[in-house]
Formats: sequence, structure tokens, C-alpha cells
Amino acid sequence: MAVPLLDLKAQHATIRDDVVAALMDVVDQQAFILGDPVAQLECSVAGLSQVKYAVGCANGTDAILLALRALGVGQGDEVITTPFTFFATGGAVHNVGARPVFVDIDPRTYNIDPALVGAAITPRSKAVIAVDLFGQMAPIEQVAASAKGLPVIEDAAQSIGASRVIDGKTVMAGEAAAIGTYSFFPSKNLGGYGDGGMMVTQDEGLFEALMKLRTHGSRRTYYHEIVGYNSRLDALQAAVLRAKLPHLEAWSAARRRNAAYYDAAFADVSEVMTPYVDPANTSIYNQYTIRVAQRDALQTHLKDRGIGSNVYYPLPLHLQPCFAYLGYTEGQCPVAERAAKEVLSLPVFPELTTAQLDEVIAAVRGFFGR
Repeated sequence: MAVPLLDLKAQHATIRDDVVAALMDVVDQQAFILGDPVAQLECSVAGLSQVKYAVGCANGTDAILLALRALGVGQGDEVITTPFTFFATGGAVHNVGARPVFVDIDPRTYNIDPALVGAAITPRSKAVIAVDLFGQMAPIEQVAASAKGLPVIEDAAQSIGASRVIDGKTVMAGEAAAIGTYSFFPSKNLGGYGDGGMMVTQDEGLFEALMKLRTHGSRRTYYHEIVGYNSRLDALQAAVLRAKLPHLEAWSAARRRNAAYYDAAFADVSEVMTPYVDPANTSIYNQYTIRVAQRDALQTHLKDRGIGSNVYYPLPLHLQPCFAYLGYTEGQCPVAERAAKEVLSLPVFPELTTAQLDEVIAAVRGFFGR
């Protein structure tokens, strides 16, 4: 039995009528740029994230870039972040004219190691980006403490709806950072039918800056206070996301059930390191990522049996050719470098059947002679 890494058609089949109705409402109104669908989605996401303000934008990459601009990050500044993340995190830093400064990761969660943030601060440091990798939040309170007053952006592209207990209080992804950023890329737990992104904040001043930045630096048509961008969330995408949002909690719970099923099945396979979730966190399992020494051979074994998998991420950012100018060499972020050679993500999407889960489990166990 073939098992894809992700099956968006299976999800669409369960919500098709609601999504099509939402899309046709926008089409019938012929109002495609911003407007009520975007404003309503922003209100809903702000509520989910327990923040005062939410601002939709064109994609998750722009969300980071606009967040950096809103915080005044620019030419000659430095931004401390993780090398073990999707390229957008470091690319956005570069594209505002700043310099990414990479520090290593926690070997269990793969999130930025907060203990290393403080030592990386220089007089040029302007912000820190903490990434919530694979669906669980980074230790945002520890990162903020190490950042010594620098604003923290939470790249929550993979963690919308995830939470963390901080000082006895449940904090949602995006809530505790200066600015939290989301991606609505189709593969996310809350994915659109194309690109989309959003930024959330508790700060009114940052909210006003983000609103200007997404529309050419303007809050009043044809009057531009700053030079911004054309980065608006389409009303059609907002309509899709609003139709899907009520299902997010159930989908994330199903991912957690699937992850627990895998955990139990691999418990006696010593060669497989299953995902570690910080006890303070509730993960949404955007990915279920195992770690094995024979990663490439296992991936080939799964592919031969029609089972989808992927490597997130095979080359850390500090070793990417485009960042050679930064001067990093192999060995400077050893935890991230080793993880890149050993991680493999398995299917975990909510619509997986027990038979499909068993197929994946049998293939992994079979590879190790179990």
C-alpha cells in the first residue's frame, strides 16, 4: 500500500462544500483585495493566538521580512537565529540588509539553544528570531531572557495553535514574542489553496507599522509615510482559511494521535529516535521527524515501498552556498550539522488510516530487521 507524505485531497474531500461556498461568496462580491474576509480572518487568528493584533500578508516569508522592518532592522544590523530551519528565516534577514548570525540548536527539540543566544550578541545585534520547528514552540521565555532586551520574532510558520506553559500560564504560539509570524503554505496544519501569511503582536505601534509595510507604506490611499511592500493576503485565501480554521484543533489532535501511535510502535527499535516534545509544550506535529544513523538508506527503503518521507533540512543555513560570505565553516554548529544528516519526516497528516500507519511502521521496522 502506497502512503503519501501528505494527502491534501483527503482533507479537501471532508471540507469541500464549506470551502467552495466561501470562495464563491468572494467571487460573487468581486472584492479580491483585503476587505472583510481578510479582516475577519485576522480577528479569528488574533483570538486563537491570544494577541491584540493580527495582520495578513502575502506569504510566510514576507511575514518575517515585514516583522524585521517593523522592528527597524536594516543595513549593517545583525539578527541571531538558528541554522536548522527553512531558508526563509535567514533569507529574510539578508533581504532587509542585515547579517544572519547563526547559533546551534537543542539536540532534542531542534529549536534554537537559548543558552547560546547571549554569547552571540554584539553592538550590531538588533533582534533574535526563534523558530518553532516541526510544530512545537521554542522556549520563547528562555530565548527572551538570553536576548538581553533585544526583540524576539517568533517564526511560528509550523506551529499555529501550538502552546507552551510559561510560569503556569498557557501561552500560544506567537503570543509572547514582539512579533509572531505564520505561514499558510498548503502543507501547513492550517494551509491555504496557495500562498499566505500573517503577523501577530500585542504592540499597537508594531501593528501600525506592519499595516503600512504590507501596503506600500500607506494607511491612507496614495499617501505613503514609508516605502513598504505589496504584500497583501488575498481575500480568496482568507476565505479558504476561515473555512478551515474551525477544523484546526481537531486536525492537530489527530496528528498528535498519529504521533503517539508511531511512538509506541517504535519504542523497542533502538535505532530509531522518536520526536522529543518538551514537557512544557503541546505540539501540533507539523512534521513527525525521527532520527536514524542510516537515514539515506532508510529513505530509499521507504521510497521503494511507495511510502513518502522527506528531509527537513539536509543542509543547515550556515553552510548554504549563498551564505558563504558570512564565513561559517563546517563544525561551527555541530548539533545542527549532525541532525541534518540523520532526520527523516514520516507521514503524520490527520487523515491517515490505521492501515496506512501500520504500513509505514512495518516498513521502518522491517528496515531494522524487526
